[in-house]
Parts: sequence; structure tokens; C-alpha cells
Amino acid sequence: MLVKVVDYGKKKSDYENLEDLNYVKYKVSGLDEDSQNKLIDNLDEETEIVSGYLMVTVYYKKEYFPFGSNDAAIKPEDFIARDEIEMTIFLSAVLEE
Repeated sequence: MLVKVVDYGKKKSDYENLEDLNYVKYKVSGLDEDSQNKLIDNLDEETEIVSGYLMVTVYYKKEYFPFGSNDAAIKPEDFIARDEIEMTIFLSAVLEE
């Protein structure tokens, strides 16, 4: 399994009274169809299949957003690499359940 961050940032809320949402979108490759389906069925996060790849979008409150710090703005590649590792571990744990 290979997890790549393909996009991150802030999404404008669809509702006037709610704050904007921070998100990270991941592209997950190297999974067979059964594994993709297991993740889709067991993840609370937004999931979809695009061109055979599992796409996972995670929304964060501002205080938990992994790319919201000043350090992340200075060295985004370090934070992206760490986040990809953490998501790989998380998805692996879900698949092992």
C-alpha cells in the first residue's frame, strides 16, 4: 500500500453558520478490490474510487490540522511525509481488524 497526500487546505463550509473545514486528501494505491471495499465500509472519512485508486479525504478542526502550524509552512515536505506514514499505519490497522 502506498499513501500519497494529493491535496490539502481549507474548504469553504456549505453552511453560513459553520466555520470553514481544513482537509487532507490522500490517494491510496496498491490495494486489491477487497481491501478497497473494506476501507470504504469501515472508514468514517469521505472515500471514493477514482481511476482505480482509493481517495480518502479527512476533515480536521483547525487545532488538529496537520499542516496548520508555522513549521508546516516552512517545511511542508516533512509534514507531508510524516502524514503519509501516519495514514499508512492507520489504514493498515483498519485492514487488519
